[in-house]
Parts: sequence; C-alpha cells; structure tokens
Amino acid sequence: MSRSLRAELVKLVRRPAAWLLLAITLALSLIFTYLFPYAGAAGGADGPNTDRALPAMFPDHLVGNSLGGLPVFLGAILLILGVLTVGGEYGWGTWKTVLTQGPTRLEVYAGKLLALALAALAVVLAVFAVGAVAAALIASAEGQPVRWPSAGDLVVGVGAGWLIATMWAMLGAVLAVALRAVALPVGLGLVWMLAVQNLLAAIAAPLVDWVATAQRGLPGPNAGALAAALGAPGDTPGVAATVGGGQAAVVVSAYLVGFAVVGAALLRRRDIG
Repeated sequence: MSRSLRAELVKLVRRPAAWLLLAITLALSLIFTYLFPYAGAAGGADGPNTDRALPAMFPDHLVGNSLGGLPVFLGAILLILGVLTVGGEYGWGTWKTVLTQGPTRLEVYAGKLLALALAALAVVLAVFAVGAVAAALIASAEGQPVRWPSAGDLVVGVGAGWLIATMWAMLGAVLAVALRAVALPVGLGLVWMLAVQNLLAAIAAPLVDWVATAQRGLPGPNAGALAAALGAPGDTPGVAATVGGGQAAVVVSAYLVGFAVVGAALLRRRDIG
C-alpha cells in the first residue's frame, strides 16, 4: 500500500487541477473572510459580512475564521478533489492498467484515500497560514497588538478542519466509485452541498419538525456545528450550532469512515470497466 500511496501523492502533486483547486480555496478564503469584510468595515459600506467588527478579523480569531468556509464552499472544493482523484481512473480508463501492475483494488483505493487525507491536511494548513498572514496585516494596519490563539486551540482547530475537509473528500471519492465518472459525481455533489442542504436548513427545517430533526444527522449541518463550536462566524453560510461540538465531531467522523467503507465495498464487488 505504501507504493500506491507514493504513486497517488506523485499524481496529486503533478496534477495542475489540484494546484488550481488549492489556489481557488485560498483565494475564496482570503476574499470572503478578510478582504470583503475589511473593505466594508473600512469604507462604512453595508452588505453581507460587512457588519463584522474589525476585532473579529484579528489573529486571536484565526481558528474560527479559518474553519468557516469548510462546511460549504471550501468543502465543495475538497469534494471535487476527491472525485478527480478517484473518478479520473474511470475517465482515463486506467484502472485495469494500474491493477495489472500488482496491487489489489483495495490497496490502490487505500492509497488514494490516504493521499486525499494528506491533501486535505495540506489544504487546511494552507488556509490557516494565509489567514494568519491576513489577520496579522489587518491588526498591524489598525495599530492593534497581534495576539494569537493558544497552541492547543490551533491544534484542535486544525484537527477539526482536517476532519471536515477529509469527510468531504471521502464523499467525492465514494460518489466517483458509485457513478464511475467525474462530471456527474461533481455535479450531484455540488448540488447537494450548495443547494439542497441549504434549502433544507433555511426553508424545510423551520416548517417541518421531522426535517429539522433529521438534518441534525446530516454531514453538512454537523460540519457547520463543529465549525461553530470552535468560533466560526455565525453569519457564514452553513455555520450554525444545530448540535453540540462533541456530537458534531462524532457524526462527521462516522460519515468519513462510512464513505470510505462504502466506496471500498463498491470498488471490490463491481466491474471497474
């Protein structure tokens, strides 16, 4: 499996799409977490996120600000990465070529999932890093002292972000295996993350009691609740304390494992052609 992991890491590093997705992730994080809110606060404009006080963009809020995008928008990018990593083999017709080299299906699949987990960690660390730079610059521009979260808070924040990001990547992987494609899994995954789960939370849940109860067990609301428990701004789409942070972490972990197991079962039993 170590050889499969090394091969998958090489493919990820050399794939331009992976770097493009990382660049988009960092750009979205900076623009909507720091640039637009700071420009609105400095210019006195009214609009989404412009009511956030300047202190909310300072370094001591780094953990919450870095996690805010993962339940929806940044998580959608991780889902796309998961689809590309696994579904690309179907699009290129290279599953048979890979498997004739010796490794079993599950060894190749495990290598892909481990590579995705490491890629998710790299994305989360990059989001924290660029957020730290932006927050420090804003604090310096406002003449405020730069105070960072404690080391423990940073570790917990990075761990929670890694958990959420990896869960979405695993969802992309299992969709790619289930549908044996790239375009359709990306489309269905984005429709679910950007439309369906937000409509459930904003429209259906306030009107129907069983929907409000059921959404507490869905991946998106639990990811948002975990981010909210660690200080993510409540006005961020997808962030809401619908359940406690502990329950959210358990549910997100269960979905992560469940997606990986379902994908493995499908890949092992079905034709790869």
